This record gives sequence, C-alpha cells and structure tokens, in this order.
Amino acid sequence: MNEECVRIRLEPLSVEVEIPRGTPLTSVLAVHGVEFPCAGASACGGCRVRVLSGTLPVGNADRRVFSALELAEGWRLACQARAETPLVLDCGQWHMDVLAGNRELTGSARSGLGIAIDLGTTTIAAQTIDLATGSVLAIETLLNPQAHFGADIMSRIQAVLSGADLTTPIRLALAGIIAQLAAGRAEEVVEVVLVGNTVMHHLFAGLDVKPLSHVPFQSPHLEAQLFAPSDLGWPLPPSCRIRMERCLGGFVGSDILAGIVAVGMTHSEKPVALIDLGTNGEIVIGSRDRIVCASTAAGPAFEAGSIRMGMRAATGAIAHVALENGELHVVTVGGVLPRGICGSGLVDAAAVGLKCGAILPSGRIANGAKTFPVSGPVVLAQSDIRELQLAKAAIASGFRLLLTHLGMCAGDLESIYLAGAFGNYVSVESAIEIGLIEAPAEIVRTAGNTALHGAKLLLLSPAAPDWPQVEHLSLASEPDFEDEYVGCMALCKCEDS
Repeated sequence: MNEECVRIRLEPLSVEVEIPRGTPLTSVLAVHGVEFPCAGASACGGCRVRVLSGTLPVGNADRRVFSALELAEGWRLACQARAETPLVLDCGQWHMDVLAGNRELTGSARSGLGIAIDLGTTTIAAQTIDLATGSVLAIETLLNPQAHFGADIMSRIQAVLSGADLTTPIRLALAGIIAQLAAGRAEEVVEVVLVGNTVMHHLFAGLDVKPLSHVPFQSPHLEAQLFAPSDLGWPLPPSCRIRMERCLGGFVGSDILAGIVAVGMTHSEKPVALIDLGTNGEIVIGSRDRIVCASTAAGPAFEAGSIRMGMRAATGAIAHVALENGELHVVTVGGVLPRGICGSGLVDAAAVGLKCGAILPSGRIANGAKTFPVSGPVVLAQSDIRELQLAKAAIASGFRLLLTHLGMCAGDLESIYLAGAFGNYVSVESAIEIGLIEAPAEIVRTAGNTALHGAKLLLLSPAAPDWPQVEHLSLASEPDFEDEYVGCMALCKCEDS
C-alpha cells in the first residue's frame, strides 16, 4: 500500500477503501450510507460511527455530543474526523433497505426496454422494464451521494447557493446505475423516466434552486426536462429519450405526480387521498374530476433526524414498540440490541406512552419526568416528543385544510394511501392513536414506493395521462392555517377516526 494512503474498513458492510492520508471521512462514508444531516456542522450527532480498530482523536465536538463512556467505547462524529491511520469503523447502524417495490405491470404496445428511476433525497431506486410485457428485468438501489451535503432538501439548497456542485455527483451516480441496469442490452433502451421532489428535479436538471430557498418557494421551472444521453454522459443509444417528469408545485414534485398515477387517482370516481410522510410532507386529495395538492414542512422527525437518539430505519433502530402486560416490548431492525429509534418506532412509542399514561395528550411526560424510557439505552426526551408534535401537526392540519377546501370530510374518502418508506412501515393504529392520521383505520392503506411504481406506469403508458385539473394550494396563505396547526398539536385520537 502507498505510504501516503490509509485503508479504511467498514463493518459489518465488509467494505474496504484506500484513501489518501488525511482525507475527511465525510467523502468516504457518504457513499456507503452514513448521512450528515447538519451538513458537517457537528450540530446533530447524526453521523456517529464507532472506532473498532485504529485511532480517531477526540475533538471538542465529540465531547459535546458523547458521554465519557461513549467516547471510551470509540464513538466519534464522522463529520469531524480525518483518516490519519488505518481504521476499522462500525457503520452497522447505517445499513438500510431501500424500498423499491415490485408490483406486476401490464405491457404496452412498444418494444424495447425502459428504465424508471425514483430519485429520492435519501435513496435512489431504479428498475429496467420490458416495455412489451411489463416485466421487471433488473433492480438497482443506491444511497443518494448528495447526502454528504445534508440530509434534507434545504441543506442541499444552501450548499448549492454556497457554490457546491450537486448536479454532477447525482448524474455520475445515475450513470453507474444505468450501466448496471442496461448491461449487455443498452442499445435496446428507448426511454428513461425519472421522478423526484422539486429540489431533486432542479438539482438533476441543473436548474436554479434559489427561488426554492425563500417564500413563496415557487420556481418558474416546474416543467418536464428532456435530455439526450450525451447531455448526461450516460451509456445509452443516442435515440434514447430521457425525461425528468414535471412538478406540480414549489415543493410538490414529480414523485407525487407519479404517486397520483400509482394509486389510480386520475381514474377514480370517488375521492382518494395520497399522503407522503417525509421531511416535506405532501398531501393530495382528489378523483378523476379534480385534484388538490399541497406540501407542508413536517421537519425531520418522521425520519428521526431531529430526535436525540434518532436514526434511519437501519440495523439497531427500534422500528416498533408495543405494550404487552404493562411492559414495553420493542422490535429492532436486524433483530440486534437497540442503538436508537427510527420514525415508525417514534410514533409507536408515543402511542404506547399515551395508552399507559406515561405521556400526556399535551405532549408532556407524566409526573415531571425528563425522559420516557423505551428500551435499553434508548429514551425519548421531552424535546423529542415536541418534535413529533410539530411534525404531526403539520400533516394533520394540512390534511384538514385540503378537505375543507374541497368541502369534504375524511368519511367522504374511499381510501387514504400512505406513501414512501416511512408510510410503508408506520403502524396505522399508532398513527391514528396520536392523531397523525384522522380517519377510520379501515380506509387507510400503505402503498409502498408509489413514486417508482408511478414512473413505471408512465413508461408503459401509450400517451400522457388524461389529467383533471390539479390545483396547488399554498397552506401558509390559508387564513385558518395557524389555528388548525395549533389545534393539531395535541397527541390524541380524533373522535371521528
């Protein structure tokens, strides 16, 4: 090995890399799943790793985040560390599954191959489709390399406005995925369809994100973006058409457009709702006659980004909590000892706390306690419950306002679809218990990766869908928004649910 380089091994991923001595660990770990939610400002502790072998000096930022025991156990902030010696790092908590989806499809009249890509803020999922049969021929998933610049879209926007290039990394990452998906058959690929939120749409296309950084968060460039393979450096034939689908509003992207297609809203006689529970929560309600959509800033609580012991749904995360015989029982991802708690576990824990009286509807922890113990070292602080309340109120108030705008109530809906990774794993019962979803349980359904499924349907569609009017509602400008938001802060089950 070159003396100017050091070897880094990531466990239990069994990944080894050789990098120049002194290289910041951020550049190494981001591509393997370690996220940097505060973009390396050492403010959140979300990029924690544990040194199994080798040495990483303890810095002031480490002392602020970790206890003396945790420091002795080898925990460090990856965003503050440089590789000066060979290292073995425990990154097991960052191993996570990417929700790809594999529902059966009906073929189209076209021949050849198509590629559908869900370009998510955190993860990327892509599939090769036989256009004649609708069969899925290959699947590839990847963590978004832009995570190095922060876990949320506003961090990405600020990085670009500060001079960072977030377009080249994502195009290169997708070029690698395309090469794998089209291996040996690239000349047969006739079309690629990409969907993503509005910021991902702009960053991929190289559009100005400044209009999305401030009120009213509207961009003049929401239309579909078309590319030739040569524009992107992708290994596909010149005749292949590449399309990043259009967005519906400032923070309602083409992933939601694809979701509308996936749940059949454009053909539904009765109104249905689609709710994507993420940092930027999108809500759509409508039918074949009319569709209304909105976005609401739920914050990172559902992805546990703002929770003291929060983590992604990765190995060691508490994913489910139940009350059995008066005691809390937890299920962790990977079946290992708890390291932290992810979004679905957070909602479960709050629901269980309400049921047993340990958490009050106001959100206060009962009896003046400062924490609510969940399992082992994992506890919820009062600030964690407050973060959940803020996120829950954003979604619930947005849902109420859209229903009011349409002159409906939840009982008028045929179905409510929960989209995305968090929506796929959250307990519907717990979501209803804390008032996150205000509807009867029997109409609430998890829908998986509606963005990717919708992208595949758009690939297979012989023509553009016959869209009804799609109205984008700015919730912040609604006169009742603040009152509704405050009214939704309490953790309690809606009487009509």
